[in-house]
Amino acid sequence: MHSESLMRPAPAGRMKRFFQSEGYLFLLLVFLLSYFTYFHNYQFPPHVFWDENYHIASAQKYLNGVYFMEQHPPLGKLLIALGEKMLNRNPSDAEFIGTDYATNFSDEFSFAGYRFFPALLAWLTAPLLYFIFLLLTKRPLWAALLSFFYIFDNALIVHLRGAMLESTLIFFMALTLLLFLLLPRLRERADQFSAAALWFGIALAAVFATKLLGLVTVLFVPVLFWQLRGDRGLILRLLFWGGLGFLVMYIAVWQVHFSLGRTINPVLPDQGLYQASPAYKEILTQGKTHSLLNFPVMWKDSINFVSHYNRGTPRLDLCKPDENGSPFFFWPIGARSINYRWETPNSQAYRYLYLQSNPAVWWTAFLGVLIAISLIVSSLFGEVQRFKRPLLLLTFLGVYGAYMVAISRIDRVMYLYHYFTPLFLSFIIFGLVFLEIEHIAGWALTEMRKSIVLLCIGAFIFTGFQVYRPFTYYEPILDSQVTRRAFFPYWELHCVNCPKRSLLVVPRPALP
Repeated sequence: MHSESLMRPAPAGRMKRFFQSEGYLFLLLVFLLSYFTYFHNYQFPPHVFWDENYHIASAQKYLNGVYFMEQHPPLGKLLIALGEKMLNRNPSDAEFIGTDYATNFSDEFSFAGYRFFPALLAWLTAPLLYFIFLLLTKRPLWAALLSFFYIFDNALIVHLRGAMLESTLIFFMALTLLLFLLLPRLRERADQFSAAALWFGIALAAVFATKLLGLVTVLFVPVLFWQLRGDRGLILRLLFWGGLGFLVMYIAVWQVHFSLGRTINPVLPDQGLYQASPAYKEILTQGKTHSLLNFPVMWKDSINFVSHYNRGTPRLDLCKPDENGSPFFFWPIGARSINYRWETPNSQAYRYLYLQSNPAVWWTAFLGVLIAISLIVSSLFGEVQRFKRPLLLLTFLGVYGAYMVAISRIDRVMYLYHYFTPLFLSFIIFGLVFLEIEHIAGWALTEMRKSIVLLCIGAFIFTGFQVYRPFTYYEPILDSQVTRRAFFPYWELHCVNCPKRSLLVVPRPALP
């Protein structure tokens, strides 16, 4: 491979060959690397952790036709159930239909089916991010190296491999962003534009149907309309095909959820009715949950249940000895880490499944956010900057900021993984900033030099991944090794038998 072919912009006549050779070679690299970090041996450890207790219980209700309500929209949980339905690794899938929190898993219980789609979508997100960076940079080498932010982040890997919702959310958010970038480039191709608009609506609806925190992605829609201003025909196509895709996908997901909930289990909360309205109770009694005519009543009750559920959720209390939550302004630096589970395979070492960030990823990405802010502020109050992609930089930074502002208004306890959405956006912000910067302290950043910088950042990220690998893949590690890795005190990363120290508060003594 000749380095010059990667550094010089390819003429129009060579662009096709360029993408067919280096482009797909680096796509294959991203595909393989993300397979081994996200999907390979995803069923390990064979133990439940964090919110899997909730989502496996929900999945079993789907598999047995039991009605329930939950705080999150249904798509992620439906996919968890579908994975178990397809793989069918357990002789029975009805152990937890009488509870919303599954416990006492048998040693023979298999997580392979329940974790299948979360791990699969986590793996496939990496190629989507590669295509996002390829659209932005036009350089496959850069796109692959920038994808390392996602491929080798320990916190994302450990969480997205579990039977949880965030991998579904991030996958469809990545697809939404890819189509957001692609649609303006298809102005002259009406049929392709319509197909992309349809998929944009489907992807956006899938985000909305997975977690309510994904609602922030709606901010990309007005920007898309702004980019298409002046072309009424394209705007109408986007409205029709995008709106059609959104409505069909969103209604279909919820309708599947309602249709599967046929049986009331009286041992569940509120005698199995979950604070349903009288109208919804009548629908359940008459067995008419499959009717689209009843969709508005059932959907409204499900949305109202979210506020009911959150009223019972405690607020953040850092003085609690076992508090796992953290303030939102600590998330960009990876604080506070969460010990999802641990065990001791021998008297010398422990295994941990720790939500621990790769500092090379989180801190570098956050640095990109800070540089983006400084560039915009300096342009407003100092020398005017000539940005290559001002609208995209402002859009992604604005959505990042909107999410953080919105999350700061939530009273209930929040956790480090609630930063995954802006973290993913920060990867793209870093890429945009990297494209904007041409000089550092008088040192010209040629394409060759930029490639070298990205190679160094990629090596830095991979090294960080290897350092924190034991926390990600449940590998034995000594207390002394944990302590050496806990160099940043605000993480509050600590071994099981080590005292937990906080620079923020003095924890209250644990109750006897």
